Amino acid sequence: MSERDLFLSEHEKLTRRFFLRAGAACVAGTGGLSLVAAAAPPAPELAKTLDKLEPFFTSQEDFQDVSRGKPVPHSLPEEKKREVGLTRDTWKLEVVSDPDNPATLGKQLTRADGTALDFAGLMRLAEKHAVRFAKVMTCLNIGCPLGMGVWEGVPLREAIWLTRPQENLRRVFYYGYHNDDPAQMFRSSLPVGRVFEDLYDLPPVILCYKLNGNWLTAKRGGPVRIVVPEAYGFKSVKWLTHVVLTNLYHANDTYAEGNNDIDSPLKTFAATLSTPGEVKKEEAIPVTGYAQVGVSGLSKVQVWIHPAGQEWPIEDRYFTKGPWIDAEVLPPPRRWGAGLKDEAILKDTMGFDATTGKPRDWPMRLGKVHWAALLPGLPAGEYLLRCRTLDANGIAQPMPRPFHKSGHSAIEAVKLTVKA
Repeated sequence: MSERDLFLSEHEKLTRRFFLRAGAACVAGTGGLSLVAAAAPPAPELAKTLDKLEPFFTSQEDFQDVSRGKPVPHSLPEEKKREVGLTRDTWKLEVVSDPDNPATLGKQLTRADGTALDFAGLMRLAEKHAVRFAKVMTCLNIGCPLGMGVWEGVPLREAIWLTRPQENLRRVFYYGYHNDDPAQMFRSSLPVGRVFEDLYDLPPVILCYKLNGNWLTAKRGGPVRIVVPEAYGFKSVKWLTHVVLTNLYHANDTYAEGNNDIDSPLKTFAATLSTPGEVKKEEAIPVTGYAQVGVSGLSKVQVWIHPAGQEWPIEDRYFTKGPWIDAEVLPPPRRWGAGLKDEAILKDTMGFDATTGKPRDWPMRLGKVHWAALLPGLPAGEYLLRCRTLDANGIAQPMPRPFHKSGHSAIEAVKLTVKA
């Protein structure tokens, strides 16, 4: 057996024994997450790391921002926001037929004839149709979530039905306010079937006006934005002003012009949140991270540490033959964070039990979870730590869609130094 193979074999055996000894499967509640207590507390090295985990839900002000526009619309002075309809009392939504590929409608909702949907009208729809659901918001090409929250709104279809659509309606495209500059317009689209019907137990596409129980801020796309549950962020257009009903047979998203796969739903993948960076030899190595739970679900998160510079067969570019070790996917928190009242889940949130407030399934699709691992100490040297997911079908990251333009999900490699 070669030196490389010997290291892999011995480290795999040692790591499995270490997990059992350290009680890695018995992660108890610590810090802000207040995890569900298990049979025994975690090892002290892991407890300190769990203490520093981010809240499960993200407050509006803590979301990362990738907004477009010059200037970015949320940065406009309040007077200008009122002028262009970016406040709740001035917002209006036009729902119209595409003049180039017209859908047949009974009526159109326009500013010109005073029939555009205003915020008061949206709230009247909300009295009967409002829904809320948890969703992670992720940019297609960045590779890390921008934030996770509970989004609330009215299904987009309710506004479309107000136009009394009759025929020749195949797609819906929509756009928001972008400084009255056609060159800045950012547009996304959906098949009308997805708007009218919630396939595969997905929540509806919504006209969103609240996040984590609070009115949507301008920075998060308020007063009203689109939120598409299973999609990347470019489908959830901010500062919504227009919905266009079209007989166009293909997508016309702005993002298509950037060589992106515009129909790609959320992927399942993992990344680290906390690694020590440098440890002493033979010192236990606590690691935490998150996993985005895409449309294919999540069955496992796995980790693997190996010497930096270690050769690996070029034909195994996704490290499928590595000695991966299961990490612990942490249970639902008792407190959800993000300023939710009493840190409890909002009532009637889809996917949560109405009586207990607990998730009906865990991990929840379209969200994220945290994971943790305590790895055994290593000899002095330079190492790489990798993590990956296995989806509900047992398919390992970055498969089954390894291409960057359909959602970034490369296997992360984190440098780790073990000092003598």
